[in-house]
Amino acid sequence: MKILIVGSGQVGYFLCDRLSREGHEVTLVDQSEEIVQRAQDRLNVMGVVGNGASAEILEQAGIKEAEIFIAVTNIDEVNILACLLAREYQVGVLVARTKNIEYTSHKAVLSKEKLGIDLLINPEDAVADELTKLACNSKAFDVAEFAEGQILFQGYRIGPESPLCDLSLAELGELRGMYRFVVVAISRGNTTIIPRGDDVIQDGDRIYIFAPQPELPAINYLLQAEGIDQRRVRRAFVLGGSRIGLQVAQNLEKLNFQTKLVEKDEDRCYKLAEQLHKAVVINAEGLDVETLLDEGLAEAGVFIAVTDNDQTNILTCLLAKQHKARRTLALVSQPELIGLATELGIDACISPRLAAAGAILKFVRRGDIISLTAVEGSNSEVLELEIKKDSGLHGRTLQELHFPRGAIIGAIVRGDKYDIPTGDSTLEAGDRVVIFTLPEALQKVERFFA
Repeated sequence: MKILIVGSGQVGYFLCDRLSREGHEVTLVDQSEEIVQRAQDRLNVMGVVGNGASAEILEQAGIKEAEIFIAVTNIDEVNILACLLAREYQVGVLVARTKNIEYTSHKAVLSKEKLGIDLLINPEDAVADELTKLACNSKAFDVAEFAEGQILFQGYRIGPESPLCDLSLAELGELRGMYRFVVVAISRGNTTIIPRGDDVIQDGDRIYIFAPQPELPAINYLLQAEGIDQRRVRRAFVLGGSRIGLQVAQNLEKLNFQTKLVEKDEDRCYKLAEQLHKAVVINAEGLDVETLLDEGLAEAGVFIAVTDNDQTNILTCLLAKQHKARRTLALVSQPELIGLATELGIDACISPRLAAAGAILKFVRRGDIISLTAVEGSNSEVLELEIKKDSGLHGRTLQELHFPRGAIIGAIVRGDKYDIPTGDSTLEAGDRVVIFTLPEALQKVERFFA
């Protein structure tokens, strides 16, 4: 498939890397000669230097043959204009990243339908939703929902005190009668593996599981080393009164969290207070620990830092953790800082680039993918697919199928019922399956279900 990407920021570079690895013909357009050269040196892409909103440059980049066009520069108007030009060249799928709420709100004068763009993605909306999900979870560092929320994909860090530490997957399987979940991956250092029965969960591992939504309280209890004070869990501090911070505070209000939103700009505080109903807005610096302690930081169930500065978010989360905040979540844009932040003890880091890239990747798949989540720290993905009538898979058990190595089916949804599968589980036409896949198995998985 021929894909043309305009803009080589974090989202653009990530997409170039992922899509070129999958065997697509990717062309990158960016105004920086240095950035284009670096992408060509490191990735299997073709580069063109110039303005992505120029018809002449787009023709040089092969717009006439492109099947998918993705504009992800830092300027909304450039992305939209570039997509409008691509539309004139009859490109099949048009995607633009926008930061301005005017383009993505329900009352937008220029909506994606009026513009003729297939996807207008605002990373801030996706980030706010993900932070809200994590705030509601007492232990996970990664959360995604599938099958309309019936199936959860969650990541957990394993410490020396964890009941799962030093257990093999075979021993863990003996708990299946009490706990309905399956460990689909173990991330150890820079390596992600699909575990087998003799693999042992170790201190420092990150494990990824699939579980039905009703099983979550029992699983969290299993993974907790100590009891949880639910009153404390429902107390939240949000640092940063940006659009993301406001949206997170509004989401938490609706979920009946006792929420305090901290913003250093006094004028912005008044505007925030007008848009919140129950949350308390505090005019203070994030590093003003004394003020935050006076406001009850030590009793917080979750501290969420979403300023526009990665270092501030990381540092304030560490301070909050030092002062007994139970759980800390940080917005971190720079990929190289995400691993550092988690090593320092921050419970979860959310990346805007993955939020945008995950939504965009769903649009460029060959198969009928219902939903998709990219896993931070690796090229792994979680896919939700539907079994087609002509797939030749229905009526056969999983142990009869030669499922691609490097991938694992974590859940099967049939109508309003769901199953954490075993080798005896069968697939039927119309089933929805949720799959964890490593990068080298992705194309094989797509062909398997084609």
